[in-house]
Amino acid sequence: MGTSKQAVLVAVVAWAGCLGTALAADVDDAAAQALLKKSDCGKCHSVDKKKDGPSFHETATKLKGKPDAEDEVYKHLTTGPMVKIDGKEEKHKVVKSTDEAEIKNLVRWILSR
Repeated sequence: MGTSKQAVLVAVVAWAGCLGTALAADVDDAAAQALLKKSDCGKCHSVDKKKDGPSFHETATKLKGKPDAEDEVYKHLTTGPMVKIDGKEEKHKVVKSTDEAEIKNLVRWILSR
């Protein structure tokens, strides 16, 4: 690989790293975790282990690269869709906030796991 190609590659990798850091910095971890606790999400979900519901990591992996991932998680958290738990359908609880910025922060937190 020529020197100019290496320089471009290094620049692209550095830019991508900065972009990932910027996206992660957009998430307020403490606020997201406080809303998770307030909404009792930990009853059925965890960061990396399956409980009654999928882990946040599993959700993030499933939706990675989907252009509508944030919208999908936002809708799920705010509309209370029907979900299956132990073979029975029940209504998923909605997140305990009406603050759109707070909910979007939680959505980005989940998708960053």
